[in-house]
Amino acid sequence: MLSAREAIQLEHPGHGPGFTANEIQELLSLLQYPSPCGNSGSRGSNQAVNPTDERKRKRKESNRESARRSRWRRKKHLEGLTQQLNRLKIENRELQKRLGSIINQSHALWRENDYLMSESMALKARLSGLRHLLVAMNAMQQAQ
Repeated sequence: MLSAREAIQLEHPGHGPGFTANEIQELLSLLQYPSPCGNSGSRGSNQAVNPTDERKRKRKESNRESARRSRWRRKKHLEGLTQQLNRLKIENRELQKRLGSIINQSHALWRENDYLMSESMALKARLSGLRHLLVAMNAMQQAQ
């Protein structure tokens, strides 16, 4: 672990661009806690991680988390679409039943209408025949 003097030297180097406060905190936190990657290979345990590597690691972690959230959103969207599909299938079946019932009623009404039209024509013909008979009977009575 770095001493306060070494931390000050990192914060205010004698030459070069130096480190920002965030970079110093990042480096200190890396030195205080073991690396989550478990790299205990050829590198020494007290050796600082390259800030570029740390940014890459954080970016990878961020990308993984973003991909996980994206997969979760896609899964939820798919579940919503599946539920909507199921609701629409049920609604479609109900509408098809109603349509079938309405078509059956329509056919029954057409048959009834045809029957009534033919009965109406038969009654009109009978009425016309009765009128002719009445006219003929009146003519015969007046002739007598």
